[in-house]
Amino acid sequence: MRILAALTYYRPHVSGLTIYVERLARALVRRGHVVTVLTAQYDRTLPRYEQIHGVHVVRVPVFARISKGVLMPTIGIVAGKLVASHDALSLHLPQLDASGIALRGRLLRKPTVLTYHSDLTLPASLLSAVANRVVDLSNQVAARLCDVICAYTDDFARHSRLLAGHLSKVRYILPPVEMPTVESTGVSAWAARYGLDGATPVVGVAGRLAAEKGIEFLLEALPTLLEVHPRLRVLHAGPVEDVIGEKRYRRSLRSVLDHFADRYTFLGVLEPEDMAHFFSNCDVHVLPSVNSTETFGLVQIEAALCGTPTVASALPGVRVATQLTGMGMTVPPRNADALAAAILRVLADPGQFQRPREPIAARFSPELTAARYEDLFDEFM
Repeated sequence: MRILAALTYYRPHVSGLTIYVERLARALVRRGHVVTVLTAQYDRTLPRYEQIHGVHVVRVPVFARISKGVLMPTIGIVAGKLVASHDALSLHLPQLDASGIALRGRLLRKPTVLTYHSDLTLPASLLSAVANRVVDLSNQVAARLCDVICAYTDDFARHSRLLAGHLSKVRYILPPVEMPTVESTGVSAWAARYGLDGATPVVGVAGRLAAEKGIEFLLEALPTLLEVHPRLRVLHAGPVEDVIGEKRYRRSLRSVLDHFADRYTFLGVLEPEDMAHFFSNCDVHVLPSVNSTETFGLVQIEAALCGTPTVASALPGVRVATQLTGMGMTVPPRNADALAAAILRVLADPGQFQRPREPIAARFSPELTAARYEDLFDEFM
């Protein structure tokens, strides 16, 4: 089967959505399908066409940016040709151009599966408010035109401003998550590289430095944590400096981060093996997200696959991950006191939150996710 996947940002961009689509696309290729990803050429140095791990990538030039979004005047022409030459469509929203691609799928009678990843909340501004309305409208049109909608969890779908109005079309597929297994010698070597002695508690954060991640609440909780564990370290893996649309947020945290510079370390973007080393060296992983841009948190499962529990915000969808794994706790969003208390509880009794790796890996296998998508394509073929 020839499958066209469409999303705004693909690799080398780093986000939960791009990682989801990358894992799904690679799994579909392993299962014998031809997969093309249609995406934005958000960086002019990126090639218009390339193949990554067997996945064909087609990038459309960007005319202008609007907050975290992009305008691509020629995407209609490119999408029309690709939709015509493929057997099925996999649209990943939120995405400004999704409605036009879904319309082409409907007119050409191509099975169209829409996966809704989040209720995007852009940074506050008049321009962002307009962009939010336009993207929401495009998402609504795409939801009406597609054959079926995929969501990660029923919990998020029932609280989503888009999905709550289309529940009859929604199917639930858990996201694809994988982490390499690493040897203890590699974990120890990684610890030595960052000056970890095994006795100092390590709190991990994995993700972009972005407003929806709620890092300010972890920073607010940090003095309480340091009262109990004066040598505690926070390690943050993920993009920091070049996060699209987040310069203002990064500036707002600068003085606090400078104050805790000896306790809070940014590691940058890590390759999968180093991510496994990172999680394996963390005593607890923290996901203090604050709004519905975060709808699950793949990093919670990645941490669990490395034996590390998570303390996460009890947001719709996000709170489901620890329920499924049994590895962690949830706390009210935007509550630094509750966050600190939960982190201290996990640090005091980590064994309470340990579970076997194999059942978690099987439940979130990219091969299983790909098989579920195949079933949907076949159903509407």
